Amino acid sequence: MKTIASCVEDIIVSSPFLEEGLSQQIINFSALAINLNKPISEMLRKPVKNGAIMMALRRYQRPINLENSFHLNKVFKNLGDITVRSNLSDFTFQNSNTLIHSHSRILEKIGTNHHVFYAFTRGIFESNIIISTSEKKNILKAFENETQIGLQDELSAISIYLPKGNSKIVGLYYQIFKRLAWENITLYEVVSTTNEFTIVVEDHLIDKAFSVIKRLKD
Repeated sequence: MKTIASCVEDIIVSSPFLEEGLSQQIINFSALAINLNKPISEMLRKPVKNGAIMMALRRYQRPINLENSFHLNKVFKNLGDITVRSNLSDFTFQNSNTLIHSHSRILEKIGTNHHVFYAFTRGIFESNIIISTSEKKNILKAFENETQIGLQDELSAISIYLPKGNSKIVGLYYQIFKRLAWENITLYEVVSTTNEFTIVVEDHLIDKAFSVIKRLKD
């Protein structure tokens, strides 16, 4: 049976920012109770009192996994090098039977040039290539027979080297995404390997994004 407390919990759990604000005690319980009155009344199909909602908010206890929190802090303290690359372009192509051949052509072109940034991601229906803008003409030539869906210039990337074992840490990426979102930073692309994590943002956001990532180690 649904109760005011269970409704409050459902709403908070589905709103990470709200849960974070409550845990840091930066949200006015009275104002929030008024704001939640309508959705909770609809969930229970009956009118509810703001006081009852406020009481449920005060009693709500955020699940805390102390062991995982310790591991998270340890990972952030031991983050490796943070590398920034600018002047990038993002190409999106429709998947085809010949796409892999086009891909191999560009790899042959840039294979020995270690100064070129290159990331390739293949999805079910489309594939993305993030590459140094200096190679734009080579990409267009190599993929001239493919169906291009999108192109975005003026991008920058921040790559982070993660400690080994990071894939076992619950909430690691969530913490990174949350802090970027708090700063109103929109991610254009995300690329990851086992021990590397790269975010791609538009150029005008790179300084703010780098500041957020750097503070992860503090």
